[in-house]
Amino acid sequence: MSATMARVDHVFRAAVALRYSVAPRLEDWVLPEGTVPESAVHDAAAQRLRLVLEAWAARRRELLPERAAVQVARNLAVRWLEDAPQVGIDPDVCVLCPPPPEGPLVESLCLWRPGHHPPRISFEVVSRNHPHKDYVAVHERYAAMGTGELVVFDPLLVGPRALGGPVALQLWRRDDSGALERVHFGPGPAYSEVLDAWLLPREHHLDLASDRGGEQRWRTEEEHQRAEKERERAAKERERAEKERERAEKERERAEKERERAARLEVERRLAELERRVR
Repeated sequence: MSATMARVDHVFRAAVALRYSVAPRLEDWVLPEGTVPESAVHDAAAQRLRLVLEAWAARRRELLPERAAVQVARNLAVRWLEDAPQVGIDPDVCVLCPPPPEGPLVESLCLWRPGHHPPRISFEVVSRNHPHKDYVAVHERYAAMGTGELVVFDPLLVGPRALGGPVALQLWRRDDSGALERVHFGPGPAYSEVLDAWLLPREHHLDLASDRGGEQRWRTEEEHQRAEKERERAAKERERAEKERERAEKERERAEKERERAARLEVERRLAELERRVR
C-alpha cells in the first residue's frame, strides 16, 4: 500500500461524529393503540430494569430527602405535541425527575401540561419482532421528545448488521446544544451521567453498577432483602462460630487446669509416698 493510500485508509478508519436535523414524520410517530406484545426475554429485561431503578429511587429518597423526587415508569406514553396528541413514544422504562403532579396515577405524560417534564433517562429493549426501529429511527423520536439520555439494550443481539450491529448497548446523550448524540455503540460497559452509574450488559439483562467492573451492582428490592437476610444469617453464623470458639477455649482452659491439678496431685502423692518410705 502506498503512503497516500495508507493515509486515506487511516482517515476512513478514524471515528467521526455526524450531526443532522430530522424532519418530524408525525404519521410514523403515532402511538399504537392497545398493548404491543412483548417476548419473554424483552419483558424480563425491562421488568428487571424497572425493579432495579425503583429500588434505587427508594434508597435515594431515604438518603437524599432534600433532592427532587424520582418516579420510575414502565410503558408510559409520552406525548409532546398538544396539536397532535396521538404522536409520542412509550419507553420500555423511563425515569421521571421530577415526577408529574399525578405521581403514579399518571396515565400519559403530556409535556405541554404544567409539571410534566421529559424523562431524564429512557430505556428501550430491542425486540426480535422489530429490531430495525431501535437502530434506525427510535432515537429521532427521543431527540424530539427531549429525554436527557437514551439507552438501547439488545439482549439477543438481533439488530441489523447493515447498520453496524448488532451491539448489546447504545447510549445517547443530550449535549449542551440540545442535540441527542450517540456516545456509545458496542458491548459495554457505558457510563450514564444521569444515573451516575455504569451500564453493563449481562446475558439477557442489563446491570447497573456504581463501578465499571460491576462489583457494586444495583439490586432490586427483593434482592436487597435477600442480601440483607444473607448478611444477617452470615452475622449469626459468625456469632455462633465465635461463641463456639469461646466455649472451646474455655473448655481447653478447663482441661488444662484439670491436667495441672491432676499433675499436682500426682506430685503430692509421690512426695507423700517418699515421706512414708523414709519414715
